[in-house]
Amino acid sequence: MLVWLLVGITFIFMGIAVHVFKWYFLIAGYNTLPKEEKAKVDIESVARLVGFWGYVNGGLCLVLSLLAAFGVSAEKGLIPGLIVFGVSTIYIIVRSQRYGSGLSMAKGRRASRSHQRGSVAVVIVSLVVVIVMAVYFMQPTKVTIDDQGVAIHGLYGGTYAWDQIESAELVEELPRLTRRTSGATIGPHLRGYFRTAEGESVMLFVNRQLPPFIHLIAESRSVYLNLKTADDTRQAAEGIKARLGR
Repeated sequence: MLVWLLVGITFIFMGIAVHVFKWYFLIAGYNTLPKEEKAKVDIESVARLVGFWGYVNGGLCLVLSLLAAFGVSAEKGLIPGLIVFGVSTIYIIVRSQRYGSGLSMAKGRRASRSHQRGSVAVVIVSLVVVIVMAVYFMQPTKVTIDDQGVAIHGLYGGTYAWDQIESAELVEELPRLTRRTSGATIGPHLRGYFRTAEGESVMLFVNRQLPPFIHLIAESRSVYLNLKTADDTRQAAEGIKARLGR
């Protein structure tokens, strides 16, 4: 909730700063133009576009913050938020060309069209990559338990042979974390290397809103994981303990 709230306030502030307070130096490209080229740009129209962009994205973030306050899972708003951000960004890039944006004034129509297509392509590719990565990291952890050991699938995963697993237990809480050293945090989904308040390095493959968690110590490494449901996690823990004979 707090993240959505802060992002929403930031977007709205940016919109007001450019549209109302006329802080045109915040507009990328315009602030680097020579004075004579700035005079050819309908900057007030461009500022209205940037204001619209800030208000729309900021308003959406505030709505998502309100929904999160009423218990709606944070990641459910991530994909719609990214889509609205991408579409609105593409819109102002295309629309701003009508108001004599800097490149069209300086280098002619062909350069302007090339710049416009390049900017749109960068936004689209970036948006697709972010959405794909976000969806990937929000998937439940998949584990295979067989004669070889415990295999955790996906990025940062690996196989821990039975003779390498020192202990396995089911716990209801994660250790208190201070920072992520390598990996991703998407809402409650944590994957990768994290540092605890005690200074210990741990590997996490968890949705922290779905306890319990399986705590493995293997190869002197502390690993926490859980599966799609609490029942799946408990069954996996029983399977691991049975294999270890504990």
